[in-house]
Amino acid sequence: MRIHSDSFENGKPIPPEFAMGALGGFGGNRNPHLAWDGAPAGTRSFALLCIDTDAPTDGALVADAATPIPVEHPRGDFVHWVVADLPADLREIAAGSCSAGIATGGKPAGHDAGGMRGLNDYTGWFAGDAAMGGQYFGYDGPYPPPHDLRTHRYFFRLFALDVERIDLPPAFTAGDVFRAIRGHVLAEASTHGTYSLNG
Repeated sequence: MRIHSDSFENGKPIPPEFAMGALGGFGGNRNPHLAWDGAPAGTRSFALLCIDTDAPTDGALVADAATPIPVEHPRGDFVHWVVADLPADLREIAAGSCSAGIATGGKPAGHDAGGMRGLNDYTGWFAGDAAMGGQYFGYDGPYPPPHDLRTHRYFFRLFALDVERIDLPPAFTAGDVFRAIRGHVLAEASTHGTYSLNG
């Protein structure tokens, strides 16, 4: 199974059109185009995740814009998109079809490309913020700290599953998806783009 995007080349920068943050303010926050082929026989659904594997792990350092975040600073995952139960016959998601623009106060649950939207990690990041706080379902793009010296990588991971639906709570996370798909993965494909706001 293979996955690609017409919005960015594998391993190359993601345009600000598909990011939440851009130099000087917000980006377009549109979901990128994705397409795939070669799903194995027996595929009954797909799950899709977008994960930044280079997120800083010290919130105080992220908040201190005057201090550059070193490349060697410990990193963790930050989830930007979770979709479960995508139809087995789906092979493409159009750019901007699932997200376009910035939402404040959260984004609703619902469907992306026929699949169920899960919570992304902006839910936790904006918790307590009077303007932005809320549950964020679906896609919200890159917004790495401008003072981070490391270029972030954003992995779009697609899983072909042998079940039509996986057992998930109403407000599910990437962790819930990883637990639910255990033992049901027929194949995985991934592509990644990069993003940085450090000039």
